Amino acid sequence: MIDEKPWYFSKTIWGSLIAVASALGSMLGISLDQATQAELADIVVQLAGAAGALVAIYGRLAATEIIS
Repeated sequence: MIDEKPWYFSKTIWGSLIAVASALGSMLGISLDQATQAELADIVVQLAGAAGALVAIYGRLAATEIIS
């Protein structure tokens, strides 16, 4: 792998975090199947991408200097 990406665009990271949250949730009586966990990971990655785009747009609009 040569291409780099921020950690929050990684489905593996989000999938792992959701799996941990699912395991903790099952201790509290909340259970998620693997298909739901995968869907949640996809949704979180998409939300992270949208949030990153919004932050970039805000940063450019709020900037006081030009890009050179």
